[in-house]
Amino acid sequence: MSALIAHDVVRAPGGRRVLDGVSLTAAPGHRIGLIGENGVGKSTLLRVLAGVDQPDAGTVTRPADLGFLHQELPYDAQATLAAVLDEALREAREDLAELDRLGAELARAPEDPGLLDAYGRRLELAQHRESWDADRRAALVLEGLGLGALGPGRTLGSLSGGQCGRLALAALLVRRPAALLLDEPTNHLDDGAAAFLEEQLRALPGTVVVASHDRAFLDAVCTDLIDLDPAADGPVRYGGGYSAYLAEQAAERERWERRYAEEQRELAELRQAAGVTAHRVAPDRGRTDNEKMGYGHRAGRVQRQVSRRVRDATRRLTELERVQVAEPPRPLRFAAGDLAAPGEDDQRPLVLLADVRVPGRLALDGLEIPSADRLLVTGGNGAGKSTLLAVLAGRLPAEGVVRRRRRLTVGLLTQDTVFARPDRTVRDTYERSLGAERAEKVPLASLGLLPGADLDRPVGHLSVGQRRRLALALLVARPPQLLLLDEPTNHLSPRLCDELEAALGPGGPGAIVVASHDRWLRRRWQGREVRLGL
Repeated sequence: MSALIAHDVVRAPGGRRVLDGVSLTAAPGHRIGLIGENGVGKSTLLRVLAGVDQPDAGTVTRPADLGFLHQELPYDAQATLAAVLDEALREAREDLAELDRLGAELARAPEDPGLLDAYGRRLELAQHRESWDADRRAALVLEGLGLGALGPGRTLGSLSGGQCGRLALAALLVRRPAALLLDEPTNHLDDGAAAFLEEQLRALPGTVVVASHDRAFLDAVCTDLIDLDPAADGPVRYGGGYSAYLAEQAAERERWERRYAEEQRELAELRQAAGVTAHRVAPDRGRTDNEKMGYGHRAGRVQRQVSRRVRDATRRLTELERVQVAEPPRPLRFAAGDLAAPGEDDQRPLVLLADVRVPGRLALDGLEIPSADRLLVTGGNGAGKSTLLAVLAGRLPAEGVVRRRRRLTVGLLTQDTVFARPDRTVRDTYERSLGAERAEKVPLASLGLLPGADLDRPVGHLSVGQRRRLALALLVARPPQLLLLDEPTNHLSPRLCDELEAALGPGGPGAIVVASHDRWLRRRWQGREVRLGL
C-alpha cells in the first residue's frame, strides 16, 4: 500500500482561495482528522484528495484503490440494496476468482516465474481486503450500522436520507480500500453505530482521512489531527486524538501571538533606528576645544558609522518585513455570557408535564423544569427528543397535562432554521429581529458565532450551519427564561462546541434544556439527564 500525498495544493473556486498551499502525507496505518471552522476547506481538501476536484496548483499522489464517502450515493433510486452490496463485494470476488484461475495454471506450470509473481500480488491484495471473509463482513457491517433489518430487495428510493448515508458508508467498509476518505461519517449514526464505525476504522491497515465535528469520534479514531484554521506557518498537524489536540492547540496559538508581538516590537525599533536613531551621534553635546582641530577627520569617521548603522538597520528591517508572520486572525470565540435569563422568584417549576403523549412520537409520564435547571435529553433516533422540546416550547399540542408559568419567555433552537426574508442581510435580519437598541447593546460580531465577512451576506446565501448560528445568536442576544436547544453543537467547529458547552454549565440563571446525541457533550454534562425511548 502506498501513501496518500498532497503537495502545495491550491484550490480557489470562483476566485476565492479556500486552500492555499496545503501539504499532507497520509501513510498506511495513519488515520488523519481534518478539523477547523466551517469554510476553511475540509470538504474541499477531501474532494481534491479523492480526485473529484482538480487543484488549481500543486500535486496529489494517491493509491489506485481509494474510496470516498460522497454525500450522494452513486446509484439511482431504483437500485436495490443487494446491487449496492454486489458492487462493494466485486473486488473481493474478483480476487478469489483470479486466485482460483492462477492456482489452476500454476498446477500445470509450477515453475513459471510470471505466474508465481502474479499469484503473489493477487494473494497480497486478497489478504489486505480479507476477500475470503467478505460476505460475512458485509452482513456484520450492515448489522453494525443499523441496516440489518433491511431486505436485499429494498430500493434506495424507499430509504431515508440517513439510511442512504449509512449504506454508502457500509459499502466502503465492506470494500476495505487502501485509502478511505470520509466527510462527516458519524452523521445519522446512533451511539452503537458510531462505536462500531470507530472499531472498523481502527482495524483498517490502510490510510484514513476524515473531516468531522464529532469530538468523541476524533478522539477514538485519529492518530493525527490537521487544524486547517489559520496559523502562523499554515495548517498545523498534531499527533494524537482530540484530547491531545486541545492541550497543544492552545499552546500553539499562544506561541504565534507571542512571536507576532515580538516581531512587531522589533519592526518598530528598526524603523525608528533606520529613520531617526541611527542618525543621532551624541545629541545635545557641543564640540570641546580639543575636538575642534580634528573635527573634519572625526566627522568623516562619525558619518561612516552613521551610514553603517543606517544600512544595518535598513537591511534588517527589509528582511524582517519580508519574513514576518501574519497577524493572528481573531478566532470565533463564543462569548454570549448568560444564555438564559432569571425568572421570577418562585419555587414553582417553569414547566410541568404529566402523562404527556404525542401519538407515534412521544410518551412521557412526567417532567418538571425548575427555574435554574440544566437538563440533557438523550435517546436514540426517533425517541422523541425534538418532539419534547417542541412541546415544552408550546409549538406542538400534546395529550395530557402541560402547565407553564405565566409570562414565561421561551426560546427554541430547532434543527431546521428558516428565515422569512432570505433576501435580507445577516446584519439587517439581526437588527430587525432584536430592535436597534438591543442589537446595538449586544452586537452580533461580539457573540463570536459568525465572522465579519458574513454579516453583509443575504441570509438565503448562508449554509445550514451558518443559519443555525444566526438563530442561536438571536436567542442568546435576548436570553429567554427557558432556553431549548435541539442538537446545538451540529455545524459548530470543535472549538466553538467546547465554548458553548462551558456556557451551558451549571450556575447560570434561567433554565436550559438540551437535546443532543453528541457523545462528547454527554460525557461531560454536569446537570440532570432524561433518557427517552426506554
